Amino acid sequence: MEAQKEVAAPVASAGDIVKQAIDSIAAAGCEAPEADARALVAKALGMSLAELELDGATPVSAEVLGEIERLVARRAGREPLEYIVGRCRFRGIELAVDERVLIPRRETELLVEVGAELPEGARVHEVGTGSGAVALALLSERPDLRVTASDLSEAAATAARENAARLGLALEVAVCEGIPVGMGEVDLLVANLPYITDSSIGERSPEIRREPKIAVQGESGDDGLGVIRGLAAETPSGWRMALEHDTHHGPAMRELLAGASTLEDHRGEERVTVGLAP
Repeated sequence: MEAQKEVAAPVASAGDIVKQAIDSIAAAGCEAPEADARALVAKALGMSLAELELDGATPVSAEVLGEIERLVARRAGREPLEYIVGRCRFRGIELAVDERVLIPRRETELLVEVGAELPEGARVHEVGTGSGAVALALLSERPDLRVTASDLSEAAATAARENAARLGLALEVAVCEGIPVGMGEVDLLVANLPYITDSSIGERSPEIRREPKIAVQGESGDDGLGVIRGLAAETPSGWRMALEHDTHHGPAMRELLAGASTLEDHRGEERVTVGLAP
């Protein structure tokens, strides 16, 4: 007679474990402990957030509990949630993210909004694409656009190509600093380049120090505009640019680009300036 396979006895319910995880994450000072806890418990259980919310009585075995505890410990150590779960939602698409790339933020969606207003068939290039978030969101929303991207990090470029393949979107990603050599004229050049300084990074949440320094700070200089100025100087005069920047950079950006205007993010803060290369 075939021996019956032993099934690990449950030690708690998913709802109880979520409550414990919230306490641990909150004690570490994380901004959204409840959302973080639910995401981590759902990951360990192999469930969606919707499934977890529907059935908080789901039994949790000792093995799964151990995995949840490991995930919660990582979050309590201020590792970004997106790196732990390995994904991030951005403008309606889901991207795989890890330590190779900057985590896409909601404010960066402004760059997509600028590109989405272009006429049919327009040509867009993204410098510093990272995970490919902006370029891929544009391709997803406006398949008529001709979109390419580049990044100075080979690892980031690989991550962007992986996301493109998983989403079924054709995105050419070059590895270079600034604009690829030999690239023809574009209708819009978009970029979210590093703008955090040595003095201002201490004002940010601790998670930002776990992201690639080359993408967070780079050679931004004392005022945070070093890399941005470099790209503007490299860009052929008259090309339209949409550049993300820190909230206090608006006046300087409007001086840097010709005919410029600055867009506000969802918090009402100046975040993206659109204008022509000098």
